[in-house]
Amino acid sequence: MQRVLVANRGEIALRIIRACRELNIETIAIYSEADRDSLHVKYADRAVCVGPAPSAQSYLNLQNIISAAVVHGADAIHPGYGYLSEQPLFAEMCEAHKIVFVGPSPEQIELMGDKSRAKAAMAEAGLPVIPGSDGPVDSDAELISIADDLGYPVIIKAAAGGGGRGMRLVWKPEDLLQQSKIARAEAQAAFGNDQIYLEKYFVNPRHIEVQVLADQYGSVVHLGERECSLQRRHQKLLEECPSPAVHDELRVQLGAAAVNGAKAVGYRNVGTMEFLLDADGKFYFMEMNTRIQVEHPVTEMVYGIDLVKEQLRIAAGEPLGYDQAGVAAYGHAIECRITAEAIGKTSRPSPGTITRLYVPGGYGIRWDSHVYQGYTIPPYYDSMFGKLIAWGTDREEALRRMERALDELVIEGIETSIPFHRQILQDRRFRQGEFSTRFVDELLSEQI
Repeated sequence: MQRVLVANRGEIALRIIRACRELNIETIAIYSEADRDSLHVKYADRAVCVGPAPSAQSYLNLQNIISAAVVHGADAIHPGYGYLSEQPLFAEMCEAHKIVFVGPSPEQIELMGDKSRAKAAMAEAGLPVIPGSDGPVDSDAELISIADDLGYPVIIKAAAGGGGRGMRLVWKPEDLLQQSKIARAEAQAAFGNDQIYLEKYFVNPRHIEVQVLADQYGSVVHLGERECSLQRRHQKLLEECPSPAVHDELRVQLGAAAVNGAKAVGYRNVGTMEFLLDADGKFYFMEMNTRIQVEHPVTEMVYGIDLVKEQLRIAAGEPLGYDQAGVAAYGHAIECRITAEAIGKTSRPSPGTITRLYVPGGYGIRWDSHVYQGYTIPPYYDSMFGKLIAWGTDREEALRRMERALDELVIEGIETSIPFHRQILQDRRFRQGEFSTRFVDELLSEQI
């Protein structure tokens, strides 16, 4: 692998470019007209504008991206996360042009991207799955019947997507059909597919995910779990590794389930198995993300393995070179997703120019971002522009180090999520590890 086109923007594009540079691989950045001043454009060996600001005309423009790769001689494309990272057609187009797609095969992306099919595959592999419909639900009568059997509350989900779109929570029978219509409309708009399925909703679960790595020779290992319960509108705000809710025995069980699931579908490259953990300590497979995750740094900090480099190595046909006994965890890591918005009861986005920026440092601190003092955050994309990661020998040290780093982090000219992250870290329930996926909503409801 000599030259990689990075089919993404922002901090993840810069993260991939840095990994490539350490591996002596040339990089080609793509950018929209709104992103020409981003650091990922400045740091790449080459840069190509692929369209105007709207993502549909630039970062989702398959033809322009493939053309850029062919014209500039890329032998591989790394999709990062979001955008085209879980688009089987894009992976197929790469194969058709004899370009390596840094990720799993199109067939694996398609299978695991269809949540109902993925759920069936994992159930067949012996993983516990969330009770629900066996596949997409086509009729209102079937929807009513399944919901009655499951018992309320239930949750409607889009069969072809994620990120909270096409997802509707239903607490009582009289709301079911109306919410299903809204879910179908959202799913059609977001994914071009209005199919939905139904699951039992657990009131106070935890969102736990397990990192897996798999090569083309059948070797699969896991790198423990991440705690991802702190979410707002199904978007994560803070993650940590390991989870304060997972004891050693449960960690072994979760890891074994994740590895077995990946092996069952012949998975290749880096992926994440996502589980719900109920109040009784039972876990259920939820979905698989067939890409690098936003929160991958906390796993890297604890396990000492560069996941992006592993993606590139696996895509180049190299074996993992280690087994489960060859990986070990040390310490605890926490990540705060820093966004350009004021988070509160009435949250509002805050794009604009960063007039002052001071990034914290010191032992165990990491800052992943594409911004700099004088950079203007455009209004067209996701509001996250940085990730602050703190590592400690244990959770308490990691928490104290993160508090110190948040106090040192200075960002002026825009509003950010930093005050809300401070509020999370100071909350007694969070400090004691006593929270669920409802924690952020509860915290916001308590604000005056």
